[in-house]
This record gives sequence, C-alpha cells and structure tokens, in this order.
Amino acid sequence: MRPQSLIQILLLLATPAFAFAADGPAVAGIPVDFILFALTLLGVALFHHYVLQVALTGLATIATYKILFTGFKTGDGIAGFAAHMGHEWVLLVNLLCLLVGFALLARHFEDSGVPEVLPKLLPEGWLGPFALLVIIFVLSGFLDNIAAALIGGTVAASVFKRKVHIGYLAAIVAASNAGGAGSVVGDTTTTMMWIDGVSPLDVLPAYLPAAIATLVFGVPAALLQHKHMAITRDFHAQHSIDWARVGIVLFILVSAITTNVTVNLNYPELADHFPFLGVAVWVALLLAIPLRKPEWSLMPGAVKGSVFLLALVTCASMMPVEKLPPASWPSALTLGFVSSVFDNIPLTALALKQGGFDWGFLAYAVGFGGSMLWFGSSAGVAVSNLFPEAKSVGQWLRHGWFIPVGYVVGFFALLLILGWNPHEPHKKVSPGGTPPAVVQQPAAPAAGGEAVYR
Repeated sequence: MRPQSLIQILLLLATPAFAFAADGPAVAGIPVDFILFALTLLGVALFHHYVLQVALTGLATIATYKILFTGFKTGDGIAGFAAHMGHEWVLLVNLLCLLVGFALLARHFEDSGVPEVLPKLLPEGWLGPFALLVIIFVLSGFLDNIAAALIGGTVAASVFKRKVHIGYLAAIVAASNAGGAGSVVGDTTTTMMWIDGVSPLDVLPAYLPAAIATLVFGVPAALLQHKHMAITRDFHAQHSIDWARVGIVLFILVSAITTNVTVNLNYPELADHFPFLGVAVWVALLLAIPLRKPEWSLMPGAVKGSVFLLALVTCASMMPVEKLPPASWPSALTLGFVSSVFDNIPLTALALKQGGFDWGFLAYAVGFGGSMLWFGSSAGVAVSNLFPEAKSVGQWLRHGWFIPVGYVVGFFALLLILGWNPHEPHKKVSPGGTPPAVVQQPAAPAAGGEAVYR
C-alpha cells in the first residue's frame, strides 16, 4: 500500500461525525486531542523514514487545534499556548541537553577500548551468548540503552562472524532495554521520570522484573544463537583501555546524579525553573575537553533525533489526561504492549502528567515493552540499522517470541512479589496554572511498613 493511500485512510478515520463535549469535540466519547495524538504516533510507526516530519506535523496540528477550539489549562488561544510552553520549557531543555550529551558520553565509552575487551570475558558454549546479554544489561544501567545495544551488536558481529540470528538480535535489544529500566540514567523514559521529580529509588524496583525477564528470554536466545553460530574469539589480540575516557564517563554520570539529588533535596522550588540536570551534564562534558575531545560530528544526528522526541513529548503535554482511565496495574501492563508499536517517550510523558502510577511498574513496562518489535524502541532501530535483516516484524515476532513471554512473566512476578503500590502525584499544580513545585510525598510503604519520603 502506498503512503498516500495510508494517509487517506487515516484522514477518513479521523473525520466521522463529531459529538461536542462540554469542553471540546469528541468522537465516540474520545476527545479529538487524543485522536490527533494517536494518529501522530501511528504515523511515526508507519513512516519510519519521515518520523521527524510526522512528529512536527502532529505537533503543529495539535497545537493549532487546541489554540482554536479547546484552549489550555493555562488559558485560551495563543496566550494560553505560550503560558503552557512557559511551564514545559525546563523539561524540554533538560531532555535536549541530556539526549545530546549522552550521545557524546556513549561515544567516549565506545572509544575507551572497553568494548573490545568484552569478548575475552565470555565463556564457552551457549553460556557465551548468554553472558554477552548480561553484560549488555549491566552496561545499560549506567550507559544509555541505545549505546549498550550498539556495543552489544558490535561485539556480537565480531564473535559470531556477523552470523547473528534475528532472535538473538531481538534479545540484544531486550537486554539493553531491560538493563535501563531500573536506572534513571539508563533509558530516556526513566530519565524523564527523574527530571519530573520521581525519586530514583521509586524506579529501582523495575530491576526485579527486568532481571527475571532477561533470564526468561536470555536462555532460549543464547541456545538459539549457539546453534546458529558458536562463539569465536581471538585471545591473542592486544587491546588497550583509555582510562581517561572511562574517567570522563564516570565524571559526567556522577555530576548529573549529584546535581539532580542536590537540587531536588535542597532547592526543590528551583527545579522547575531552570534545567540544572542538563546543564550539569554539559558543564562536565566541556570541563573534560582538555583530556579528550567529544566526537562533535555526532551532534547533528543527535539533535535531529532529540527534536523528534521533544515534539512527541510536547504533544503529550497538551493532552487532557484527566480523561484517561485511572492509573492501575492493568493499564501499566497495557502500556508495555502499546509501547512496542507507539513511541514510549510520549506514553511516559502522558503517564507522568496523569500521575498515580507505581513508577517501578511503569518504568519496566514502557522501558522493556518496546523490545517486542524492532521499531518499538530506539535501541531496536539502532541495532536494526547494523543488521538490516532484522527489519521484519514477522521474523522478529517469530524468532523473538520469548521476549513478550519474558515481559509478561517479569510483570506478574513484580506484581506477586512487591505488589502494586501507586505513588501519590509527585507534583501539584495550582488551579491558576502556577508552575508546579516538587512536593514531599510518601512513597510506597517499604517492607517494614514505614513510608520513605523523598
């Protein structure tokens, strides 16, 4: 089917007879805001080569619609839109700085020589490919999950002589997404939660289902790859580690964590008025230039990808989330499946705006759920660019069947072991539209029954 035909179908779906709700038009009870947002995400899923154009078109359409018809909580018309963006700019600038900064950080790690040493750590037999998945899982916890997936894919191409099974490629993506699910520096979605005021400790429980899921999909994937192509290594190759670059990576991560914790604990009222986290990352990057220069050539591509994600986040920020179903574990489970088709960044933004989730469940769902399809996560797209044969939904599902199984097993293991403990909204907005301030809210009760305050 030609793209023009698909666009015509989408337009037909979006133009049935409107029923006007008290605060704006709705179709079958669904606000038009959500329909426009869903069409934008569907366009992103269908037209992979034009995602930036689709996202920007969706943003312009939604903003125009709200300016002309429904207005914003901050007011009507262009003035309301300007006030809305005045409240969102800190989040958007933080994300832009972090996404671009982490791309440069990831290249520092790749150029450090550590990835070349990793094959020597792999054992013989099927445990070799399984150990590689575990290494990817660990790397993703402190390195961006895209970088961890690319490092894993590069190592796999070397030790398996580029004969990497599609099922194992899917497992590489899943391991990188699982490893980043419980870390606020391991995935864009968890970083968004951190920026928005969610405590890193509230995200940490996502590692429980992520580890279980990795065991569920990792063993059959390793056996599949070992049968397809056994591991080969050159123990005589000499590789040196650039410890200066390793130190730069650690310096940037420590700077980001220290800044965010200090600001949110001591000056929470300032966190929503200045992008401290993003600025801290860039200050650290610039301070490290005398030791090693970043790979500046990565900037154009990183900025382009970041603008795409920021456009979707801005779209999500304009949605009337009070009309969404209440936050619950079934809705979190569903979000994981939805994120395999639609980008998880705007889904996370919607959930943060709605509030009331157990953030460990949400981090796992939106972080790991995208692994079920090759285009469901940025890590999947990155690995598929290295191995174009993976760009097949049918082959990905057929040979990577153990990933959705692992997702479900991990989710219900978390539900049975820790239970669903929704958090109170971590931010409050005054009726007059005053910028939100981080408030001290009790987190879910710990095992001993005492609430832990952020």
